[in-house]
Amino acid sequence: MKIPTRKMHLVPAFLCAIAVSFVLGGCGNKQSQESSQSSAPAEPVLALDSTTTGSISGKVVLDGAPPKPKTIDMGAEATCVQEHSTPVDFPEVVTGAHGALANVAVYVKSGLGNYHFDTPKDPVILGQKGCMYDPHVLALMVNQPMQVVNDDPVLHNIHVVARDNRSWNRSETAGMEPFAETFSRPELALVIKCNVHPWMRAFAFIFNHPYYEVTTKSGAFELKNLPPGTYTIEAWQEKYGVQDQTVTIGPKESKAISFTFKAAGSAAN
Repeated sequence: MKIPTRKMHLVPAFLCAIAVSFVLGGCGNKQSQESSQSSAPAEPVLALDSTTTGSISGKVVLDGAPPKPKTIDMGAEATCVQEHSTPVDFPEVVTGAHGALANVAVYVKSGLGNYHFDTPKDPVILGQKGCMYDPHVLALMVNQPMQVVNDDPVLHNIHVVARDNRSWNRSETAGMEPFAETFSRPELALVIKCNVHPWMRAFAFIFNHPYYEVTTKSGAFELKNLPPGTYTIEAWQEKYGVQDQTVTIGPKESKAISFTFKAAGSAAN
């Protein structure tokens, strides 16, 4: 059947009206969704009740004989060699008595509510002595100063290789005043290296809470003043990777856990 000419003119106009209505409706829905999301209430900030807090403590050990250490060749920098009376080994695996494992970062990985924690004002010191970083593994909170000190009679170059924070690269000459930097975001195992002395390497852990500790040769750790709850506690070691444990503590409760890394474990990512 042949459609009259006047009706033919009305069909496109009718279709256009439908299309415009659909587009406007879609935009309206999108705007409504965005408005709903933006108006969602923020998670309330909780105040820590010190009368109910508990703790999680324990020890990190290595099961088996540690790998034979690799000696660092400092021959390219005679001054660095003179700083040591004996050869220096890479501190990748450092043990104490009975397999106690040092340089392990132990921390709350998950389970904390939205608590407010004050940022410590005292800086964490990253030293450079004998052309080595000290400590090899350090931990601090977001916006807490990391103060870099050069006790060597040579120039060092501090190169921070970050994923979530700002990377930076600064030189520090012999006798130069220490300088401080901060990190604005949490980040695990942030790499710090020296481009002048390639064997120098350290790891920094940045947290938005105070529940962390780096083990010494005793292998011991303690996470104090934890509010009651269920937590995932993680232990990170440079060569052997990470281990997780789930721990629940009640009001004023203290629990002990332990982490055991196998000497034949795989390398960390």
